[in-house]
Amino acid sequence: MQALQSQGLSLPANRPPFQWNRLIVAVALITLAMTPGMLGELTRSLMMDAYYQVAVFVAATLALFYFSERYFNINVTQTLKNARSAQVPLAALLGATPGCGGAVVVVAAYSSGHVGFGAVVATLTATMGDAAFLLIATRPDAAVVLLPMSLTVGILSGWLVDFLGLFNAPVAQGACAQPNRVGRLRKRDLAYVAVALPGLVIGILQLTQSPLYDAITPDLFNAIGLTGVLLGIAIWVTSPVGAMTHAEDHPATRVAEETNFIMTWVIGAYLAYDYLVEFSGLDLRILFSSVAWALPLMGVVVGFVPGCGPQVLVTTLYLNGVVPFSTLIGNAISNDGDALFPAIALNPRIAIMATLVSAVPALIVAYGFYFLAPGFMN
Repeated sequence: MQALQSQGLSLPANRPPFQWNRLIVAVALITLAMTPGMLGELTRSLMMDAYYQVAVFVAATLALFYFSERYFNINVTQTLKNARSAQVPLAALLGATPGCGGAVVVVAAYSSGHVGFGAVVATLTATMGDAAFLLIATRPDAAVVLLPMSLTVGILSGWLVDFLGLFNAPVAQGACAQPNRVGRLRKRDLAYVAVALPGLVIGILQLTQSPLYDAITPDLFNAIGLTGVLLGIAIWVTSPVGAMTHAEDHPATRVAEETNFIMTWVIGAYLAYDYLVEFSGLDLRILFSSVAWALPLMGVVVGFVPGCGPQVLVTTLYLNGVVPFSTLIGNAISNDGDALFPAIALNPRIAIMATLVSAVPALIVAYGFYFLAPGFMN
């Protein structure tokens, strides 16, 4: 046990109880996938889309970040504390990083008195959360425009907040509640990474429309895709953590845990949209076009909801041409992803104020695009 602890691979303490709601969701997904006929075929196809179009790219991005963090001994919190005048841009850059990890780090740094409120506003304004992975994987042209734009708005908002001196009174010292440890490196984590490697190759070939993609047989495509999906769902169901893993866990474990948290949300968003379109006959484009003027506002309001699930759904609607780019940019700027959860737990007043402050530039930019460039990136 001491040997494991010295390597940062000890068994987790205070493991939370088994999450039965996840098991129910998993059983429902597998049942739908095994259903004969069009329903099962559509479900399996969407699951593999979520894997090849999003999950493998999420895994690659997280692996790059976490392995670099582990083996180059990067201390982000200390870097932020020492940044001084560059604190706001660095915080915004962390927020703009796909996923919620960077924003959570900044929120935790604020709770321990290492950064100012401007940095919190910057990171929450710049972050798009897990929805960024979906956008990068499916519409990289839109991501190239939106993510730098969110970063710029985040920096300007943070600087303005610091200039006005809003909520920069010293905060009580105390660490952010740490995510639960997963513990020792598990064989299934290594298995997931091993399956994700050929999955990433297929995902890249599919994304780039390479002629080599046509050489992949349906059996191989389905075998790798369904194995990755089922293994990922199994990891998610039995996971002792929420969205974020502990920094002391092995990078392969962190990649497996967080990738499949995101993949499950993406599968849910894909199924919700395609089931509605396929089986209800409802044309969302026509429905939403009748209230087009309110769509940017709706995107901003959905962004107030903590977590990444609703934001992934908004991105899915954009990818399917249901809502315009102005709705997506409003949601991207206003949403705080999973970073809002620790912010609410640590300081509800500051969390609410940061969210409300980020809504102001979200509305300005969203309606700016709606009125001045209505067809941009649609």
